[in-house]
Amino acid sequence: MPKSSKIMLLVVSVVLVLVVFLGVNASGVRAATADDQQDGAYKQINVYSEVLRHIQTDYVVEPNIPAVTNGALRGLLESLDADSSYLTADEYKTYKADKGGKAQVGINISKRYGYATVVSVVPGSPAEKANLNDGDIIEAIGTQDTRELSLATIQRMLAGQPGSELSVAVVRPRRAVPEKVTMTRGDVALPPVQETLYENSSILYLKPGVLDHEHVSQMEAKLKNMPKSGSKKVLLDLRDVAAGDMAEATRLANFFLKTGTIATLEGQKFPKQTFEADAAKSINATAPLVVIVNRGTSGPAELVAGALLDDKRAELIGERTFGEGAQQKTFELPDGAALILSIAKYQSPSGKKIQDEGVTPGVLVAGNIPDEGGGDDDAASVETTPTTPTVKKAAVQVDEQLSKALDLLKGKAA
Repeated sequence: MPKSSKIMLLVVSVVLVLVVFLGVNASGVRAATADDQQDGAYKQINVYSEVLRHIQTDYVVEPNIPAVTNGALRGLLESLDADSSYLTADEYKTYKADKGGKAQVGINISKRYGYATVVSVVPGSPAEKANLNDGDIIEAIGTQDTRELSLATIQRMLAGQPGSELSVAVVRPRRAVPEKVTMTRGDVALPPVQETLYENSSILYLKPGVLDHEHVSQMEAKLKNMPKSGSKKVLLDLRDVAAGDMAEATRLANFFLKTGTIATLEGQKFPKQTFEADAAKSINATAPLVVIVNRGTSGPAELVAGALLDDKRAELIGERTFGEGAQQKTFELPDGAALILSIAKYQSPSGKKIQDEGVTPGVLVAGNIPDEGGGDDDAASVETTPTTPTVKKAAVQVDEQLSKALDLLKGKAA
């Protein structure tokens, strides 16, 4: 193919994405602001064309045009947010064929700074046994750099057949050298809601592992049983809760609210939806309530935390949450590729977009960072295999966030 044709192919590919993204309709009549946006986009296309011409004619070697195109389109989507992705035709074909239900290692994942990032780890999972923690960067899966992979592809690659091995390169806090970690995929069972009674049973402590229907229903039963147990105050621990369903999160928040907005969902072309508390679904709207969150609190758990904070129903303690709260839609492209695009974002009652800002507690208390052994950059990479004992997390003597939460509740009149 002539060089000029290759350049035109790449330009057309970029234009195609822009057309889908901006909703360009040449036959339609647009408002002035929309026309300005489109004019700006077309001006940028001229810039892209000039850049691509220089890449094609002046780069040190003749570039791989398909690779350049895919990289440009992936970067365009990921510049929006971590959940928006571009999938090549082959990637999308594999994505559609994946029916789920495969074995896992127990990692809730997103992308930050271009790399796959551990949001939270499921207790008792292979990932926890391999000493993975919130905030760890997964630099590579096998031999593939996660910067070059979409989030959808990363999530697919983490799953596999039961008993199969997953090798990743992990960059941990205070360690610059990536560590090779090998885990065995298996059936990761989510633990039931943890329940503990403190202060002569006056404080009911609840910690779910996920906000799905089963776990939210477990909390519903425990909250309804408070009069029998003698509990008068509630401590809700949402640390490292990063999975679940937004509808179930709304249901959980409603347990503590009789009135008020729980959240809204809105996008450029997505009609605004407002989720209001229903007094008939409230269980305990008056008991003193404290919620603990951390950087592993994500998605549905952030919706709950944001609602209870903004509606002044609870005090929040801990760290700023991860920031995950968007709804996606898949757009298929003529060449078989696809876009996974965030089309709407959840907002807390005060109007803060969870995806952009997370939820910041009123009482900031740093979490305990596991000691990884001194952070020696010259240390050799450690590979966790069946013949190599897993390095255990350092024992944490005091949970400062939990202690502070209990102190706050003790001072509240029931």
